[in-house]
Amino acid sequence: MDWSWLIGFEVSPWELIARGTLMYWFLFLVFRFLLRRDVGGLGVADVLLVVLVADASQNAMTAGYHSVGEGTVLVSTLIGWNYLLDLLAFHFPMIERFVEARPLPLVRRGRVIRKNLRAEYITMDELWSHLRQNGIESLDQVKSACLEGDGQLSVVRSDGSVGGPKTKNGGPGSS
Repeated sequence: MDWSWLIGFEVSPWELIARGTLMYWFLFLVFRFLLRRDVGGLGVADVLLVVLVADASQNAMTAGYHSVGEGTVLVSTLIGWNYLLDLLAFHFPMIERFVEARPLPLVRRGRVIRKNLRAEYITMDELWSHLRQNGIESLDQVKSACLEGDGQLSVVRSDGSVGGPKTKNGGPGSS
């Protein structure tokens, strides 16, 4: 039996690598610079990798490509870029600054930085929702609040403690 239809290539592996590279970098830049606050708890590159690998492997599994080999080359390209970026970011601070977004201050010493809210399309209602989740009732209680690189809001209280939801008995973790 001829298995070349399953593991052979109708598209050049180099073309697949080039296509995977172009799509990885295009989507990386979109996620990194445009969709920062929508990502959630995962890093941009992690979300990007999951989305691209899911799509690439789906095409390989459902014959969107003509062979499993083509899908394997594309998935390997995507994983390779993700691994290389993680490795380079670990060793080189300049690359880390490019790969991971820096925290963006939204509140400093009880004052809202409206320019930064506008830049990330965060409304005052959204900001207050996050502050309330961290047990904040007044801006006077906030030393700083930052939108972190992973899209989460971190709050440092004026008394120096880190904000967090309170528990039922009034301690950290409750609402």
